[in-house]
Amino acid sequence: MKISARNVLAGTVKEVKKGATTSHVLIDVNGTIITASITNESVDELGLKAGMKAKAIIKSSEVMVGVD
Repeated sequence: MKISARNVLAGTVKEVKKGATTSHVLIDVNGTIITASITNESVDELGLKAGMKAKAIIKSSEVMVGVD
């Protein structure tokens, strides 16, 4: 697989929470949980299930910062 994104984090799917049209996929990357929102169709096509290896691929044109 070739992609342009440079932030690729290997981990393990912790949980898949399916909604009406969108799923939240939680990926454990060395103890840090990354959550991706993807379509239910994508979850099914990728066969995503808890315990399987997956990669969180992050590509963004914006980073937000917040403080208390």
